[in-house]
Amino acid sequence: MVVGFWFHQPTTIHQQPSIPSLDYYLAMIHLRSVRVRNPEALPDGYPFDLPIIRALNELELTAPVTFLVGENGSGKSTLLEGIAASANLPTIGSVAIERDETLTAAQSLGRHLVLSWAARGHRGFYMRSEDFFGFGLSTQRAIAELGEIAETFEEGSYAHATVMAQRQALEKKYGELNARSHGEGFFQVFAERFTPGGLYLLDEPEVALSPQRQIALLALMMETVAQEAQFVIATHAPMLMAYPGAQILHLSEEGIREQQWDEVEHVQMTRAFLTDPDQFLRHL
Repeated sequence: MVVGFWFHQPTTIHQQPSIPSLDYYLAMIHLRSVRVRNPEALPDGYPFDLPIIRALNELELTAPVTFLVGENGSGKSTLLEGIAASANLPTIGSVAIERDETLTAAQSLGRHLVLSWAARGHRGFYMRSEDFFGFGLSTQRAIAELGEIAETFEEGSYAHATVMAQRQALEKKYGELNARSHGEGFFQVFAERFTPGGLYLLDEPEVALSPQRQIALLALMMETVAQEAQFVIATHAPMLMAYPGAQILHLSEEGIREQQWDEVEHVQMTRAFLTDPDQFLRHL
């Protein structure tokens, strides 16, 4: 249930023979709900003037994969940022949330959010698609710095070997991220950093992914959810929203409500365009 501008029936989990039971899904939900502390005492201005923030009495997460959908400006990225700040998650970027000047509003929002946990772990991360290149650059700097540190120790010493082992592990894990295509780099980070029991907040992860890579990401998510991970994803991608049993939350000026996959406007428009693109193009 989402308590906001209106009450409604929760989304029904798709029942298919190959999909685990609802009880199985619920066991994977670490972050159970998000609410605003003292809504009547919220400050003025952005992001507190967003309708979805003002109405965020309690947002229940009812599946291990939740998608936040809606038009640009609806507040889905802002809400995700606020949750990440409140949860103090690591970031895939060049700086941590608390030091990122572009996330000042998120830091403020995070202080006014109350997160309810079934089990509070410390695995997972928050990622904005635009931060990926910063992450690649910071990784390369870390590799270079470890090399410089190693040179300060005598070759063959325990200290030298320890630092070089750290450097080699980082190189093996991430390599030349910025030398790869954007999509390849994205997917490599996901494959390396998705771990069992983690909470992953992803903002438009599809931007660099081809349709084939989006399907591969779905498979990777399924594998990670089977190991008790949870995802909350802001997206415009119909392919990602098709994750079996996912909770889809539509954000708008009217509030937050749950939707079925085939009710989502992006899904309907994409389907209509692919069915008859000429009908759209002739009006341009």
